[in-house]
Amino acid sequence: MWNKKWVVGNWKMNGCLQENATLLSAICALPPQENVCIGIAPPAVYLQQVRNAVQNAPYNRILTCAQDVSRFPGTGAYTGEVSAGMLKDTGVEMVLVGHSERSMYFSENNEIRRQKIQNVLDAGLIPLLCVGENLQERESGNEENTVARQLSVLKGLASDTFAVAYEPVWAIGTGKVANKEQIAQMHRFIYNEVLSYGNQGANIRILYGGSVNETNAAEILSVSYVDGALVGGASLSCEKFSAIIRSAEQA
Repeated sequence: MWNKKWVVGNWKMNGCLQENATLLSAICALPPQENVCIGIAPPAVYLQQVRNAVQNAPYNRILTCAQDVSRFPGTGAYTGEVSAGMLKDTGVEMVLVGHSERSMYFSENNEIRRQKIQNVLDAGLIPLLCVGENLQERESGNEENTVARQLSVLKGLASDTFAVAYEPVWAIGTGKVANKEQIAQMHRFIYNEVLSYGNQGANIRILYGGSVNETNAAEILSVSYVDGALVGGASLSCEKFSAIIRSAEQA
Protein backbone atom coordinates (compact mmCIF):
# COMPACT_ATOMS: atom_id res chain seq x y z
CA MET A 1 0.00 0.00 0.00
CA TRP A 2 2.98 2.32 0.45
CA ASN A 3 3.57 2.51 -3.30
CA LYS A 4 -0.05 3.28 -4.21
CA LYS A 5 -2.18 6.40 -4.27
CA TRP A 6 -4.39 6.66 -1.19
CA VAL A 7 -7.98 7.87 -1.29
CA VAL A 8 -9.45 8.14 2.21
CA GLY A 9 -13.02 9.28 2.75
CA ASN A 10 -13.63 11.21 5.98
CA TRP A 11 -17.37 11.10 6.65
CA LYS A 12 -17.01 13.48 9.63
CA MET A 13 -20.28 13.62 11.66
CA ASN A 14 -22.50 12.30 8.89
CA GLY A 15 -24.36 9.10 8.16
CA CYS A 16 -27.01 6.71 9.44
CA LEU A 17 -27.25 2.93 9.25
CA GLN A 18 -29.49 2.79 6.19
CA GLU A 19 -27.63 5.45 4.18
CA ASN A 20 -24.30 3.94 5.17
CA ALA A 21 -25.36 0.49 3.98
CA THR A 22 -26.32 1.83 0.57
CA LEU A 23 -23.09 3.79 0.19
CA LEU A 24 -20.89 0.94 1.42
CA SER A 25 -22.55 -1.54 -0.89
CA ALA A 26 -21.74 0.65 -3.88
CA ILE A 27 -18.15 1.31 -2.77
CA CYS A 28 -17.49 -2.37 -2.13
CA ALA A 29 -18.73 -3.19 -5.62
CA LEU A 30 -16.20 -0.90 -7.33
CA PRO A 31 -14.10 -2.66 -9.98
CA PRO A 32 -10.55 -3.71 -9.10
CA GLN A 33 -8.14 -0.85 -8.42
CA GLU A 34 -4.52 -1.85 -8.94
CA ASN A 35 -2.90 1.44 -7.97
CA VAL A 36 -5.17 2.80 -5.23
CA CYS A 37 -5.48 2.14 -1.51
CA ILE A 38 -9.03 3.01 -0.42
CA GLY A 39 -9.98 3.99 3.14
CA ILE A 40 -13.21 4.97 4.86
CA ALA A 41 -13.33 6.94 8.12
CA PRO A 42 -16.88 6.96 9.54
CA PRO A 43 -18.09 8.23 12.92
CA ALA A 44 -16.97 5.85 15.67
CA VAL A 45 -20.44 4.35 16.16
CA TYR A 46 -20.37 3.09 12.56
CA LEU A 47 -16.85 1.62 12.53
CA GLN A 48 -18.12 -1.92 12.98
CA GLN A 49 -20.67 -1.46 10.20
CA VAL A 50 -17.93 -0.31 7.85
CA ARG A 51 -15.61 -3.12 8.92
CA ASN A 52 -18.27 -5.75 8.36
CA ALA A 53 -19.08 -4.37 4.91
CA VAL A 54 -15.54 -3.96 3.58
CA GLN A 55 -14.51 -7.46 4.68
CA ASN A 56 -16.82 -8.72 1.95
CA ALA A 57 -15.59 -6.38 -0.79
CA PRO A 58 -14.94 -8.76 -3.72
CA TYR A 59 -12.40 -6.72 -5.68
CA ASN A 60 -10.55 -4.23 -3.45
CA ARG A 61 -9.07 -4.17 0.02
CA ILE A 62 -10.72 -1.24 1.75
CA LEU A 63 -9.23 0.05 5.00
CA THR A 64 -11.41 0.86 7.99
CA CYS A 65 -10.19 4.17 9.42
CA ALA A 66 -11.06 6.02 12.61
CA GLN A 67 -11.51 9.78 12.74
CA ASP A 68 -9.93 10.12 16.17
CA VAL A 69 -8.48 8.22 19.13
CA SER A 70 -8.04 8.81 22.84
CA ARG A 71 -4.86 10.38 24.08
CA PHE A 72 -5.02 8.01 27.07
CA PRO A 73 -3.27 4.64 26.66
CA GLY A 74 -4.75 1.35 27.77
CA THR A 75 -8.06 1.37 29.59
CA GLY A 76 -9.46 3.34 32.51
CA ALA A 77 -12.03 5.79 33.83
CA TYR A 78 -12.16 8.03 30.77
CA THR A 79 -15.86 8.28 30.00
CA GLY A 80 -16.58 8.79 26.31
CA GLU A 81 -13.08 7.93 25.14
CA VAL A 82 -12.12 5.19 22.66
CA SER A 83 -8.61 3.78 22.98
CA ALA A 84 -6.30 2.74 20.17
CA GLY A 85 -6.50 -0.82 21.44
CA MET A 86 -10.28 -0.78 21.16
CA LEU A 87 -10.04 0.52 17.60
CA LYS A 88 -7.62 -2.28 16.79
CA ASP A 89 -10.02 -4.78 18.33
CA THR A 90 -12.84 -3.68 16.01
CA GLY A 91 -10.68 -4.04 12.89
CA VAL A 92 -9.54 -0.44 12.41
CA GLU A 93 -6.30 -0.14 10.45
CA MET A 94 -5.69 3.61 10.20
CA VAL A 95 -6.46 6.59 12.46
CA LEU A 96 -6.69 10.28 11.64
CA VAL A 97 -4.76 12.43 14.12
CA GLY A 98 -4.63 16.21 14.37
CA HIS A 99 -7.46 17.17 12.03
CA SER A 100 -7.93 20.94 12.14
CA GLU A 101 -11.48 20.51 13.42
CA ARG A 102 -10.10 18.73 16.47
CA SER A 103 -7.86 21.72 17.11
CA MET A 104 -10.57 24.25 16.35
CA TYR A 105 -13.35 22.77 18.47
CA PHE A 106 -11.46 20.72 21.07
CA SER A 107 -8.27 22.75 21.55
CA GLU A 108 -5.93 19.89 20.71
CA ASN A 109 -2.25 20.80 20.65
CA ASN A 110 1.02 19.09 19.71
CA GLU A 111 1.36 17.38 23.07
CA ILE A 112 -2.01 15.69 22.67
CA ARG A 113 -1.29 14.81 19.02
CA ARG A 114 1.99 13.18 20.00
CA GLN A 115 0.27 11.13 22.70
CA LYS A 116 -2.35 9.97 20.22
CA ILE A 117 0.19 9.05 17.55
CA GLN A 118 2.21 7.03 20.05
CA ASN A 119 -0.92 5.18 21.19
CA VAL A 120 -1.83 4.42 17.58
CA LEU A 121 1.64 3.07 16.81
CA ASP A 122 1.72 1.02 20.02
CA ALA A 123 -1.53 -0.63 18.93
CA GLY A 124 -0.02 -1.54 15.56
CA LEU A 125 -2.16 0.90 13.60
CA ILE A 126 -1.22 3.58 11.03
CA PRO A 127 -1.54 7.22 12.16
CA LEU A 128 -2.48 9.70 9.43
CA LEU A 129 -1.34 13.08 10.73
CA CYS A 130 -3.28 16.08 9.42
CA VAL A 131 -1.41 19.38 9.06
CA GLY A 132 -2.18 22.73 7.48
CA GLU A 133 -2.13 26.49 7.88
CA ASN A 134 -5.00 28.94 8.23
CA LEU A 135 -5.58 31.83 5.83
CA GLN A 136 -3.76 34.38 8.00
CA GLU A 137 -0.69 32.16 8.21
CA ARG A 138 -0.74 31.62 4.45
CA GLU A 139 -1.11 35.32 3.65
CA SER A 140 1.67 36.29 6.07
CA GLY A 141 4.08 33.77 4.54
CA ASN A 142 4.23 31.58 7.65
CA GLU A 143 2.69 28.46 6.14
CA GLU A 144 5.92 26.41 6.22
CA ASN A 145 6.73 27.37 9.81
CA THR A 146 3.21 26.42 10.85
CA VAL A 147 3.33 23.04 9.14
CA ALA A 148 6.85 22.36 10.45
CA ARG A 149 5.60 22.87 14.02
CA GLN A 150 2.75 20.45 13.41
CA LEU A 151 5.05 17.87 11.80
CA SER A 152 7.47 18.03 14.73
CA VAL A 153 5.29 15.51 16.62
CA LEU A 154 6.77 12.85 14.32
CA LYS A 155 10.34 13.45 15.49
CA GLY A 156 11.91 10.57 17.36
CA LEU A 157 9.18 8.05 16.61
CA ALA A 158 10.29 4.45 16.27
CA SER A 159 8.69 4.08 12.87
CA ASP A 160 9.81 3.79 9.28
CA THR A 161 6.41 4.70 7.81
CA PHE A 162 4.88 8.17 7.87
CA ALA A 163 1.48 9.22 6.54
CA VAL A 164 0.57 12.91 6.42
CA ALA A 165 -2.44 14.75 5.04
CA TYR A 166 -1.87 18.36 4.06
CA GLU A 167 -5.13 20.23 4.50
CA PRO A 168 -4.88 24.01 4.29
CA VAL A 169 -7.50 25.08 6.83
CA TRP A 170 -8.76 27.82 4.54
CA ALA A 171 -9.67 25.19 1.92
CA ILE A 172 -11.55 22.69 4.12
CA GLY A 173 -15.23 22.68 3.23
CA THR A 174 -15.01 26.14 1.66
CA GLY A 175 -14.88 25.17 -2.00
CA LYS A 176 -11.47 26.88 -2.22
CA VAL A 177 -8.55 24.74 -3.35
CA ALA A 178 -4.85 25.56 -3.22
CA ASN A 179 -3.37 25.98 -6.69
CA LYS A 180 -0.99 23.40 -8.15
CA GLU A 181 2.09 25.45 -7.30
CA GLN A 182 1.03 25.85 -3.66
CA ILE A 183 0.23 22.16 -3.35
CA ALA A 184 3.50 21.05 -4.95
CA GLN A 185 5.56 23.44 -2.82
CA MET A 186 4.00 22.31 0.46
CA HIS A 187 4.03 18.59 -0.33
CA ARG A 188 7.71 18.81 -1.30
CA PHE A 189 8.40 20.71 1.93
CA ILE A 190 6.60 18.08 4.03
CA TYR A 191 8.45 15.24 2.31
CA ASN A 192 11.86 16.80 2.93
CA GLU A 193 10.95 17.79 6.49
CA VAL A 194 9.96 14.22 7.38
CA LEU A 195 13.14 12.88 5.77
CA SER A 196 15.17 15.33 7.84
CA TYR A 197 14.07 13.51 11.00
CA GLY A 198 16.71 10.91 10.24
CA ASN A 199 15.16 7.98 8.42
CA GLN A 200 16.24 8.35 4.80
CA GLY A 201 14.66 5.02 3.86
CA ALA A 202 11.24 5.82 5.31
CA ASN A 203 8.02 5.04 3.48
CA ILE A 204 6.13 8.32 3.16
CA ARG A 205 2.63 9.06 1.88
CA ILE A 206 1.47 12.68 1.67
CA LEU A 207 -2.19 13.24 0.88
CA TYR A 208 -3.91 16.47 -0.10
CA GLY A 209 -7.20 17.42 1.51
CA GLY A 210 -9.39 20.48 1.28
CA SER A 211 -12.45 20.56 -0.99
CA VAL A 212 -11.23 17.66 -3.14
CA ASN A 213 -14.03 16.62 -5.48
CA GLU A 214 -14.71 14.69 -8.66
CA THR A 215 -13.90 17.65 -10.91
CA ASN A 216 -10.53 18.72 -9.45
CA ALA A 217 -9.14 15.37 -8.26
CA ALA A 218 -7.34 14.46 -11.49
CA GLU A 219 -5.42 17.74 -11.55
CA ILE A 220 -4.54 17.58 -7.84
CA LEU A 221 -3.43 13.96 -7.99
CA SER A 222 -1.10 14.72 -10.91
CA VAL A 223 0.95 17.15 -8.80
CA SER A 224 4.43 16.06 -7.69
CA TYR A 225 4.62 14.56 -4.19
CA VAL A 226 0.83 14.18 -3.96
CA ASP A 227 0.32 10.56 -2.96
CA GLY A 228 -3.45 10.66 -2.65
CA ALA A 229 -6.41 12.55 -1.26
CA LEU A 230 -8.24 12.91 2.04
CA VAL A 231 -11.81 13.50 0.90
CA GLY A 232 -14.56 15.12 2.95
CA GLY A 233 -18.02 15.86 1.59
CA ALA A 234 -17.46 14.12 -1.74
CA SER A 235 -16.87 10.81 0.08
CA LEU A 236 -20.56 10.76 1.07
CA SER A 237 -21.54 10.20 -2.57
CA CYS A 238 -20.50 6.95 -4.22
CA GLU A 239 -20.60 8.61 -7.64
CA LYS A 240 -18.25 11.40 -6.55
CA PHE A 241 -16.01 9.21 -4.41
CA SER A 242 -15.62 6.59 -7.12
CA ALA A 243 -14.75 9.31 -9.65
CA ILE A 244 -11.94 10.46 -7.35
CA ILE A 245 -10.75 6.87 -6.99
CA ARG A 246 -10.71 6.51 -10.79
CA SER A 247 -8.64 9.68 -11.05
CA ALA A 248 -6.17 8.23 -8.54
CA GLU A 249 -5.99 4.97 -10.46
CA GLN A 250 -5.12 6.85 -13.63
CA ALA A 251 -2.70 9.32 -12.04
